[in-house]
This record gives sequence, C-alpha cells and structure tokens, in this order.
Amino acid sequence: MGTSCSSMLSLLSIVLLLSLSWAASDSVHGAFLQCLSSHTQPSHPISAVLYTPDNSSYSSVLESYIRNLRFNTSTTPKPRLIITATHESHIQAAIICSKKHGLQMKIRSGGHDFEGVSYVSEVPFFILDMFNLRSISVDIEDESAWVQAGATLGEIYYRIAEKSKTHGFPAGVCPTVGAGGHFSGGGYGNMMRKYGLSVDNIVDAELNDVNGRLLNRKSMGEDLFWAIRGGGGASYGVIVSYKIKLVQVPATVTVFRVARTLEQKATNIVYQWQQVADKVDDDLFIRLTMDVVNSSRSGEKTVRATFLSLFLGSSERLLSIMNTSLPELGLQSSDCTEMSWVESVLFWANFATGTPVEALLDPNPRALTHLKRKSDYLKEPIPKAGLEGIWKKMIELQTPVLTFNPYGGKMAEISQSATPFPHRAGNLCKIQYATNWDEERSEAAERYINLTRQLYGYMTPFVSKSPREAFLNYRDLDLGINHNGKNSYLEGRVYGIKYFKKNFNRLARIKTKVDPGNFFRNEQSIPTLPY
Repeated sequence: MGTSCSSMLSLLSIVLLLSLSWAASDSVHGAFLQCLSSHTQPSHPISAVLYTPDNSSYSSVLESYIRNLRFNTSTTPKPRLIITATHESHIQAAIICSKKHGLQMKIRSGGHDFEGVSYVSEVPFFILDMFNLRSISVDIEDESAWVQAGATLGEIYYRIAEKSKTHGFPAGVCPTVGAGGHFSGGGYGNMMRKYGLSVDNIVDAELNDVNGRLLNRKSMGEDLFWAIRGGGGASYGVIVSYKIKLVQVPATVTVFRVARTLEQKATNIVYQWQQVADKVDDDLFIRLTMDVVNSSRSGEKTVRATFLSLFLGSSERLLSIMNTSLPELGLQSSDCTEMSWVESVLFWANFATGTPVEALLDPNPRALTHLKRKSDYLKEPIPKAGLEGIWKKMIELQTPVLTFNPYGGKMAEISQSATPFPHRAGNLCKIQYATNWDEERSEAAERYINLTRQLYGYMTPFVSKSPREAFLNYRDLDLGINHNGKNSYLEGRVYGIKYFKKNFNRLARIKTKVDPGNFFRNEQSIPTLPY
C-alpha cells in the first residue's frame, strides 16, 4: 500500500525535529564542556577528571559506586558525563556551568542511597562524584577529625584507630558507606544510645553553595549548618567535608550474635526485648533482626530472631546486665567475645574472625544485590498476638527481613528540634524492612518490591501514625516524589513531614533563603516555599 503525501510530511517533520533536538543537545553538551574547562584552574584541569560516554572508563567509573543493582541495567538513565572532582575548583565549575546550561547535577559520595537518587534521573543530568575527595585528618588532642565527603566509614574508623585505641565515632555499621550522604542524612549506628547520631557529633562543615562559594560553619550561619546535619546536604549545596567530634570508647568492648527460632521461644524473647531494649544501660545496644528460615520440622518454615550486640565494656559486666534485663535470651559467657572497638566494626560487618582491620580501607562492598528498603518507628511494644500475626505474614512472604534498632539513652535526651532529625524521645526503636534479590528481570524487581510493601502494609497498626514516620537515610520513593515544578512544596511536604515532622517547614524556609531558584534538587529534596 502506498504512503500518502501527508504521512510522508509527518515522518519528515519527526525526523527533522529529532535531528534538531539531537543537534541542540550536542550543542548544549559542547557548551557545557567548554564552560567547565574555562572555569577551572590550569593547575587542576577538569579534563583529567571528566568522563563522557565515549570515554573507555565511563562505564567502570559509573558502575563502581552503584550499590543497588536495580539501578545498573541497560534501561537505567545514564549521565551525560561524570566529574570525579579532585579539587574545589571542579565543584565550583560544576555548579556554575550546571546553572548556566540547565543540566541537572546529581551529587554522589558513596552510592549507598537506596533509591539511586544520587546517580539516576529522568531528565538530562551529570554526576558530580566525590569519591576522590576522601582525606581524613584526625586530631586526637582535640578529639576531632576533618572528614571529606567521599571518605568511607571504614576509612574513618581505621584512621581513628590508627591514632587511638580509646576513641571512635558514632556512625553506620557498613564500612563502604560514603560520609557525605550518611552524615548529612542523620547517620546512626550501634553507639547511638550512648552518643547519639553522627549529626549530634558534628561541629563544623565545608559546603559549596549555589554560587560556588566555599562556606564553613561561621560563614554559612547557624541555620544552614543546622539544615545539613540531618536534612540532607544535597538540597542545599555540595558538602565538601565535615568536622566530627570523636567519642571515648573503652580499650575492650564485647560483642555477641545469638539466634533463636520460634521453636526456641523467639516470641517470648522478642516480646521481652521490646520492654527493655530502649531502657537498658546506655553502653549496651542490641539490634534485633527477624528473617524466615527452614524449620527443624521437615519442609516447614519458621522465623529466626537474631540478637546482635555491641557493649562498651567487659563481658563480665555485660552478662550481669543481660541476666537481669533479658534473662529469656539465656546469654552465656561463650556467646560473648571481647575485642577492640575497631575490631567490633569488622564483627558487625560480618567479616570472618581474625580479618585484619586493613579490610576497612577497601571501598568496595563484598557483595552487590538488587534491593528495596523501607522504614518505620515503633512507639509501643507489639503484643504477643501481634507478633504471632507478623510471623505468619513473614512466613507467607518469605523474603523481606525486619530489623529493629533500639532507641532510648542519648537518643531520648536530645530535643526533636536540635537537628532536622526529629525521631527522638518516645521511640522504642526504628524498623528497617529489607528485601534483597539476585534475579535480573524487571518483573522480579516488581515482585520483590511488592512483597516489601505488603509487609509494610501489614505493620500499619503497630507503628507511628499522623505522620507515619520515616528515616531519610533509608530513602524510600514510595513516600512521594517531587517533580520540582509549580507543586514542588506540596509534593515535598508529603514525604517531608514523614522524614522531618515539625522540622520540615524550617528546612523549607532555609532552602528558600539559600537556594531560592531550587538549583539543588532531586526526587525527594527539600522544596522552596510557595510564593
């Protein structure tokens, strides 16, 4: 059948439009590269740290810091270029040229954000990758350290331990997480009951603002300094470094990992754990993880509760506390291992006993997988009948894992408005929903994400309400997405209230003041106030 004149014209119009848009895109790309080159110092040429898709190293640079395989597929949108900054001028150039040419900037400091918002976008974008900016300067006399955004938690712990056996820092238990995103979103770990969050122990910072200026705490002012300690740094600027206050740890700490199944009275132990985990000695942190495993009864499944602990003291004192507070667990001295604090980091990260502490310097995770995470807060203990219902639901779903991280201690003493992180007194624990899978297909991702949502839905009666609270560092796009258009504030409020509660409006006011044009934006950034 012949092609009509009008349809031929339509086809030609489409081809012409496409070729024009490609030409325009190439022209913007070229102008952007030219702009970058003209805004950096000859002594630090940006060309040396620029990777475009036609560069042979582009894919490896992009993929080396993707920690969620959901966002490493052939259909995942890719950046126009990657800038692996090694100098302040590279950051300044990236900001100035991004503003001038309208190319969205994504800031990546470790790649552990669960929804990939630091390295994926639906609009044309580039990545400012901070992994080269990873210096750590520890001052034991001052009990502080300056840490650049690209440094990993493992590197920080190692460098502190190198200088002192009795100092540490309260941050995450995964050594390959980048400091920039972890600290700016709150940062918690197994010393939070004793010392609070990472953000509670940050005393200064360096940030490049929307005009490219490098600011410290004094020059940025207390409002902005408040916002970047728990409100997410990428909404306000490019975090270059944080000054952290080190904390005291004993020369010997004690750890244990003990598992009990339903057949071993896990329900009673979990119920009792809820009564005491936020009230025991502040030196003691007991994480509770629940997963589905094969039962001792052939062909059946059961729930296993694993109690993982860090105690800032000797095993003798730990056993005394446990026998009084949680005798149901039946902890034995043979379950406890004494070690140095830095060795406990390896234990918590599931390294084999005897692994040299130098393993903390490796920025690469030992395994990568596809994953989905969600979060909740528990205000009241779940009754035994409720726990039994949860076990039944978990056995039905099989894959999702529940982790309860206890609060109390220092977490209950710090005001909800001291930092943007508001989840303080009144919380028994934070809940993480975790689902991992190895299947590549998008249908598999849909299925496993749906399993996670089902467990989250089932937990509704037991967790916080109005709002149902969430933790920013467990980024979850199910809570709402900001398209950064005219409804930006209303869209941002949906997830913002869950992450920040009453602190959200203060964050939006600060955002409006320091970045009125909403240059620093992502799918869950802090919006500017509506006019």
